[in-house]
Amino acid sequence: MTDHPAPLLERYRALIARDDETFPISLGEGGTPLIHAVRLGAELGLDNLYLKFEGTNPTGSFKDRGMVLAVNRAVAAGARAVVCASTGNTSASAAAYAAAAGLPCHVILPAGKVARGKLAQALAAGARLIMVDGNFDAALNAVRRLGEDGLAVVVNSVNPDRLAGQQTGAFEVVDALGRSPDALALPVGNAGNISAYWQGFNAYLDADRTPGGGLPRMLGFQAEGAAPIVRGEAVEEPETVATAIRIGNPASWELAVAARDRSGGLIEAVSDDEILDAQRIIVRLEGVFCEPASAAGVAGVRRLVADGRLERQMTVVCVLTGHGLKDPDAVQAEEGSLTPIAPELDAIRREMGL
Repeated sequence: MTDHPAPLLERYRALIARDDETFPISLGEGGTPLIHAVRLGAELGLDNLYLKFEGTNPTGSFKDRGMVLAVNRAVAAGARAVVCASTGNTSASAAAYAAAAGLPCHVILPAGKVARGKLAQALAAGARLIMVDGNFDAALNAVRRLGEDGLAVVVNSVNPDRLAGQQTGAFEVVDALGRSPDALALPVGNAGNISAYWQGFNAYLDADRTPGGGLPRMLGFQAEGAAPIVRGEAVEEPETVATAIRIGNPASWELAVAARDRSGGLIEAVSDDEILDAQRIIVRLEGVFCEPASAAGVAGVRRLVADGRLERQMTVVCVLTGHGLKDPDAVQAEEGSLTPIAPELDAIRREMGL
C-alpha cells in the first residue's frame, strides 16, 4: 500500500490550527512542485531560478491553499453559505470547496472580461453567479456588505483565514530548498498572496524551521494597466490581458506595501507584452503552461536581471499562481493561424521541415 501525504492543513497544523481544531474538508491541495528552471534561468541570466507551480492545485490555482482553511472554518462556525467577488480563480476555488462542504456558494462577478475557463469551473460546481455592472472593486464592496449582514461568510482574501492558508506556499518553498530563497517574485492583483508569503516566511523563521535563518526579498509585479500600488492611487478602470490581476484597488494594499518595505523588496509594473512574452518562454523552455497573470513575476525578474538588480548567483523563486488552461484566450490566436494541408506523407514532411 502506498502512503499518502497528510492533507495540507494537517502537515502544518502546529503553525495554523487553533486548539482542538479539525479539518474534515480537503481536496488534496498543496504539495505543488518547485521546479528548477535550468533552461529558463539560462535565458534570464540566473543559475538558481525555481518555479513554484501552483497550477497543480485541485482547481488549478493557488487560491485552494487559503480556501480550504476558510471553508473549514466557515463550516465549523455554522455558516449557511459562502460568498465571494471574483474575476475567476477565487470563484472556481470557492465553488469547489463549498461543494465539498455541502454549502451554497454565491459568486459576484464584475461585468465582462472574466476568463471562461474559471467561470466554467464555478458553474460546474454549482455556484450561483450574479454579474454586476461594475469592476471587481464594486463587486467586492457588495460582498463585504453581504458579509456584514451575516447572510454568508466572505471567502475573499479580506478573510484572514485565506491568508493564513496561503502562507503554506512559503512553508513548502523553504522545505524544498532547505532555506529561504534570496528573492521571491509573484504577481500582485488583490495583493493577498504577496502578503501571505511574507507572513509565511516570518512564521517559519519564528518557529525555527528555516535552517540558517534569513528572509527573502519580496518582488511583486502588477500589470501596467492595473497598477494602483505602483501609481500610489486606485485605478478606476483597470485593464490588462492578465485577468487574474485586473484589480484597481487591492484589498490587501497595506499588507503588500508592508511586505515590500520590510523585506527590502519592490512592487513594480510590467507591460502586457512583457507578460505574454514571459508566458511563452516559460512553457517553451520549461514545459510549464501558466496563465498570463502568473507570468508577471517572471517578466519582472527578467527585467531586474537585465537591469543588474538581481545577480546571477542568487536563488530566485517565481510563483506561477495558476494553470494556463484557466485563461486560454491569450494563446488562441496562434491556434487560429493553422491552415489544413493534404493528409499525405510528403506534404506533412514538408510542413515538418524534414
